[in-house]
Amino acid sequence: MFGILASAFNVVLGFVFRSIIVKFVLFFGLFFITTEFIQVLVGSGLLPTASSLNGVFAGIPAGVWYFLDLFNFSMGFSTGLAAFVTRFIIRRIPVIG
Repeated sequence: MFGILASAFNVVLGFVFRSIIVKFVLFFGLFFITTEFIQVLVGSGLLPTASSLNGVFAGIPAGVWYFLDLFNFSMGFSTGLAAFVTRFIIRRIPVIG
């Protein structure tokens, strides 16, 4: 009986150390690298910020802004831009992309 329990415990322990802990460390490392990489890119000015995008949309007339606000363009544009940047970054990670 003790041999069966010890074997089952060994299998569970092997599963935990081989798959769960290794995957946790790997994905935490990828998460940490990507978040720090984004902060470096934003801090160095390579990615656009909200203040730089305000100047781009300053020349749009009021009649066009009515329809853009009607379709909630401001939220859609920022969400789309974030999605494209995230897709770009994920595809550049060798393990994931």
